[in-house]
Amino acid sequence: MEMYKSLFSHGLILTEQIARQIFEVLPEQGPIVVIMDTDGNSQPSDPEEFTRLNISESFLKEVCAKIDDGAEPIITSSNDCSVIATQLATEQNNCGYVFIILPHYSPESTLVNIDLIEMLLNQIGLIARLIEGNNLHYEAQMKHYRVCGQSEIALN
Repeated sequence: MEMYKSLFSHGLILTEQIARQIFEVLPEQGPIVVIMDTDGNSQPSDPEEFTRLNISESFLKEVCAKIDDGAEPIITSSNDCSVIATQLATEQNNCGYVFIILPHYSPESTLVNIDLIEMLLNQIGLIARLIEGNNLHYEAQMKHYRVCGQSEIALN
């Protein structure tokens, strides 16, 4: 039975793990990060503030469509916020999309800090790859234990 395979190869579980790790390290008054899975379900780092910003799901999905067409990172604006978005992918999974939302920033003011923003996006990608690698290592370990356990049963 491949009970661990479905647990760790499923993109939704990986997306949730990535979001949890990223949201833990964000400063309280920092940018809002939104992780959107491939099904269009979004998880904002600060749900209350994200709701106040009134950025629509349709807007986010339009940005995702542009990313799917090959344009990334996307720098745009919505409701007095600068929005930076890119695909969130690892070597084995397309996890969805990541949005960095900067309230009260224009796209022009965002471009002044684009190096820092790109570094943040790269760090998010690194976190995703490390979590995926850890999950694959754990899955291989569980398979090994299962094989060893079956060998012991056969010997008894």
